[in-house]
Amino acid sequence: MNNRYIQHTGRVIDTNPRFTHMMAISLDPRVNYREGVARCITSREGDVQVHGYIDRSELHKIIGNSLESFQIGERLNIKNEKEIISKLIEDGLDFIGLEDPDIWIDEKTDLMHLYFTLPLIDKLEHNTKIHLGHAVGRDLDSLEMTMPVLMADKQGGAKELSISPINKQGFRYNLVESGKTESDFTYSVVRLAVADDMGKNWKFGEIVFHPAEHEIPWIGGHASPGPLFSRDFIDVGEGKLLGVMNGREANMRVGDTIKYGIFSIGLFIYDYENGVIDWVSPEPLIRDSEAKTITFASQFVEVDRGKGILYAHVDDSFVRAYSLDAESISKHVKGH
Repeated sequence: MNNRYIQHTGRVIDTNPRFTHMMAISLDPRVNYREGVARCITSREGDVQVHGYIDRSELHKIIGNSLESFQIGERLNIKNEKEIISKLIEDGLDFIGLEDPDIWIDEKTDLMHLYFTLPLIDKLEHNTKIHLGHAVGRDLDSLEMTMPVLMADKQGGAKELSISPINKQGFRYNLVESGKTESDFTYSVVRLAVADDMGKNWKFGEIVFHPAEHEIPWIGGHASPGPLFSRDFIDVGEGKLLGVMNGREANMRVGDTIKYGIFSIGLFIYDYENGVIDWVSPEPLIRDSEAKTITFASQFVEVDRGKGILYAHVDDSFVRAYSLDAESISKHVKGH
C-alpha cells in the first residue's frame, strides 16, 4: 500500500438522476468545508480517452453531511451571467457551460470570489477561447459575475487556477493551465497569472512549466496546477509552498485519432515570491484504482495537524477522497 495516501472507498457525491458524471469540487472554508460547488456534466459527446470529446456543464451547489459525503443541490445562480457571456461570444463560438470552480475567500472583506473556466469552443478548433471567469458576493447565494479576470490570448487560454499567497512585492503570482501549440501538437503548460487585484484585470506571465522541456513521463504532455498546501501542513522553505500538480502522459496517435495518456496527481514546489516552479516530482503520487485515464485533483482540506483530505475526480465522472499524511509525503519530497 502507498503510505503517502489512503484512497477512500465509495464516492464523495451521491448520485443524481440528472447527472451521470460530476467532477471538480470546491468548498467554502467559512462553513467548515461543508458547502461548496461542483461541476456537473449535462451531456457528453465522445470518449474522455480520445481527443475531441465535448462535455457540457453546469455548476451546482453541494452540501456535506461530512467531509466524505455531499449531496448535489440546485444549479448555481449567478447574477449577470447571461449579460457577461453574451459580450464574450463571437461568431462561430459555442458556450458549453461553466467549468472547474475555485472558491477563494478574501480575509479582509470576507467576500467570496468564485473563479471558473469559461469555455467558448469552435468544433473546427480554429478559434477556441478559454477565459478564466469570475464572480463575487457574500456567499454562493449572492454571487454576481464580472468580466473574466483573465482573457485568452493568442497563445492560449486560462483554466485550473492555483492561487498563491501575496509576495513581498504586494501582488500574487497565481498559476493557471494554458496552451502552447507546437507543430500539430498542443501542450498544456503552466503559466503565471499576475494579480494585483483578485477581482479584475490579471495579466499573463511567462510559462513556468512546459512538459516538453522536462523528461518526466507521467507529465510528458499536459500539466495543470492544483491546490497548494499551507506551510503548516508541509514546510518546504521561506517563500515556497508544496502543492499538487495534475499531469498527463504524452498523447498517442493511433491512425487519424489522438488518444490521451494517463492523467495522474503528482507534487511540485512553488517559489511564489519569484513565480518559479523549483521542482516537479519524477513520479506521480496518486492514480486512482478505478481510473481508466484520469485522476485529477481539485480541492485540499487540512483536517488535523499533518493530516488532510484531497479531492479528485476520476475519468471526469465521479469524485473521490484521499487521506494524505504530511510526514510520509515530506520524506518523499526531501528525497529530491
